[in-house]
Amino acid sequence: MQLNHLDLPVPDVAATAAFFTTHFDFRLSETRGNNGFALLLGANGFALVLTRRRAEGVQAYPDNFHVGFLVESDATVHALHARLQAAGRHDLPPVSVQRGATLFYVHAPGGILVEVSHRPSA
Repeated sequence: MQLNHLDLPVPDVAATAAFFTTHFDFRLSETRGNNGFALLLGANGFALVLTRRRAEGVQAYPDNFHVGFLVESDATVHALHARLQAAGRHDLPPVSVQRGATLFYVHAPGGILVEVSHRPSA
């Protein structure tokens, strides 16, 4: 079984789509409505769907909810971290090693916590 897509409700579809296309190599495939829907395509046919969050004041995501991306090397983790810092993301915690993985976390627009990691055994 393969994961086909993930649909994330966000307050600003365009800003969140720009984050993932700029920093995570997704390709914007389709948009609908006035900042209401974006379909982003990633590696291996994975689709990231962004939809506008309907109700204000709704809790965005539960504690510890996050999206995790595995990359091919520790060097790639460090390079992406540096790219995000160069793009003005100065709120990044440093790259760390946890449970055998080299990783860092960053918040995408809309309150989505994103993990970038390399696990040698993965």
